[in-house]
Amino acid sequence: MPKILKVILVIIIAALIVIQFIQPEKNEDGIETNHLLKQEQVPTEISAILTNACLDCHSNQTTYLWYHRVAPVSFFISNHIHEGKGELNLSDWGTMDILDKIGTMEDIAEEVEEGEMPLKSYTLIHPKARLSEQERKTLIDWTESMSERLLTGE
Repeated sequence: MPKILKVILVIIIAALIVIQFIQPEKNEDGIETNHLLKQEQVPTEISAILTNACLDCHSNQTTYLWYHRVAPVSFFISNHIHEGKGELNLSDWGTMDILDKIGTMEDIAEEVEEGEMPLKSYTLIHPKARLSEQERKTLIDWTESMSERLLTGE
């Protein structure tokens, strides 16, 4: 192996080792009082679906697996969570106005129905997040009933 390739290989290995000491901020605040699961009476089945398929990226608490702490995967995961929370953060449910809540329920139903959520890249490494057709229907039906309930003020 030429000397230049050995030097490049050593530099790459050294960079991978050094980058392990630089970790992005973790998303581990826990379920607070403004969280959807604290603000609403969410059926157990829906709570399980949300926990398995949504809350890691769409709330202030993420369940990290061992490989989420290994760079560069940790940076990819952190960016993914940041983007997910930017679109929807269910930890802020209690601070949202009624129209935003209704819109959120409609958006969830649409994303799930179109197969856009949960993301394929997420379900590849999180098998619990893979929703069956029945789970999709259950979640969509719940979001529609929540929208109706919010609209009528019940």
